[in-house]
Amino acid sequence: MLTTIMVYKFAQLSRAEVEAMLGIRLQETRVYQEAKEDEAKLLILRQLTRRVGEVPEAAREQINTLSLLQLEALAEALLDFSNLSDLEIWLAEQNP
Repeated sequence: MLTTIMVYKFAQLSRAEVEAMLGIRLQETRVYQEAKEDEAKLLILRQLTRRVGEVPEAAREQINTLSLLQLEALAEALLDFSNLSDLEIWLAEQNP
């Protein structure tokens, strides 16, 4: 929690400066991981919308539950999607 406060308190500093000051790697913090997951979800949803059209709410909810590794796999897989059913099949395979 202290790390999170420090990161926001010193928003004008670069990541490297904050890491040096705190003696930590920000990539290893929960805040960083959560931010990375959130950004990945937003980007993937934008890419999916462009690729297959509007993504139904049920699929959006499933995507929001994916781990970072699963999101990375989806980011690669969506390049081969041609329609919404490809996404639905992929999501079904993640939770057999």
